[in-house]
Amino acid sequence: MSSTQPNVTTKQQVSLADMFRALQYRNYRLFFSGQGVSLIGTWMQQIAISWLVYRLTNSVFLLGILGFASQIPSFLLGSFAGVVSDRFNRHRILIFTQILSMLQASVLTYLVLTDTITIHWLIALSAFLGFVNAFDVSARQAFVVELIEKREDVSNAIALNSSMFNMARLVGPSVAGLLIAAVGEGMCFLINAVSYLAVIISLLVMRVKPREIPKQEARIWQSLKEGASYVFGFPPIRAIILLIASISLFGMPFSVLMPVFARDILHGGANTLGYLMGASGIGALLGALYLAQRTSVLGLGKIIVGATIMLGSGLICFSFTQTLWLALFFIFFTGLGMIVQMASNNTILQTIADDDKRGRVMSFYSMAFLGMAPFSSLLAGAVADRIGVAYTLLGCGICCLLSIIPFALQLPALRQMVRPIYQRLGIIPQVATGLQSASGLNHPPEKQA
Repeated sequence: MSSTQPNVTTKQQVSLADMFRALQYRNYRLFFSGQGVSLIGTWMQQIAISWLVYRLTNSVFLLGILGFASQIPSFLLGSFAGVVSDRFNRHRILIFTQILSMLQASVLTYLVLTDTITIHWLIALSAFLGFVNAFDVSARQAFVVELIEKREDVSNAIALNSSMFNMARLVGPSVAGLLIAAVGEGMCFLINAVSYLAVIISLLVMRVKPREIPKQEARIWQSLKEGASYVFGFPPIRAIILLIASISLFGMPFSVLMPVFARDILHGGANTLGYLMGASGIGALLGALYLAQRTSVLGLGKIIVGATIMLGSGLICFSFTQTLWLALFFIFFTGLGMIVQMASNNTILQTIADDDKRGRVMSFYSMAFLGMAPFSSLLAGAVADRIGVAYTLLGCGICCLLSIIPFALQLPALRQMVRPIYQRLGIIPQVATGLQSASGLNHPPEKQA
């Protein structure tokens, strides 16, 4: 017993070290901690603004309009934002976008605490934040790679980002629900405004090595066309972008409709909304931690298929529930499936994209992820207004299951196309020289991609 105990301990230590290995880089630690604080405030604001709109208007349709206004800029400006991210200093872009986001939260706080807020102000401020996020998301996604010195640790950094996002998703809505019930929505907006200081300070104290930006002779329109040709001309990237767009269109409405589900179906209040978002956040957090402990991108294709099936099935089951404990159970698996498939797609894109086009690739990612969401919000709000929230969520779940079928059918061919990239990056040879046999897997490397 005693002779074998040290080996067990060592394995556990190695496993934990692998799970958090991206934190060894100072700049990434600063980014991770600053974003972690700020995202809690962001989630608090998101819950509070949805609850405020529904409290003021009792309109499911206007909830959809709010989501549309906050996310349509990402669709309209996403590709342009990608060009900006590739041509300019991403570090400075992020500092600027975070300052503007803090300004938006501050104005929102003032209007709510002075009781001068109106639905028009809410929609206008949401649209402004959407404009800022269009540039922030593509720059932030590409900037993470600059913080990691070893390419093999990029996938871990992306998974830890997802963990951070979903830890905030767990804490933020729960705290927001309690604060809304106790003192109203204004305090949530104030906390969000203050939380931006954490990420701004972390960005300012980073020591970022200047990225070599090639001299761009092509005009912006030419760069846009080049980026679009690259994204849609390479089948693996194209298939992932189309899948993300489909899941964003059909899978994301559940978060927009949560206030209605909490109040009208579960007959609860802001606390109930916080519980639902918290349960979804726990599932998503566990999914992100599962991805963080993986040491390779190999096998993510099958994981994407399985996670999407979990997402669609969770939504279908959730749509039938009328009791809180069942709703919490099914929304847990919905959140788990959502983050695993989205983060897995993100990891593959970051791995296979060319360095000089990564900003544009990630701008298409944000266009598919965030840019389709406004149409999703608008469509879900209009449909739920006519047929009810439950049937809308049922239809969304069915559409998610249908969306994965084309991707699953293409998967064997896509593996062969990314194989040369994995060989060039040293990913497949590493598996072929020992990892495979050590794990007891006898499949050829291309079957694991």
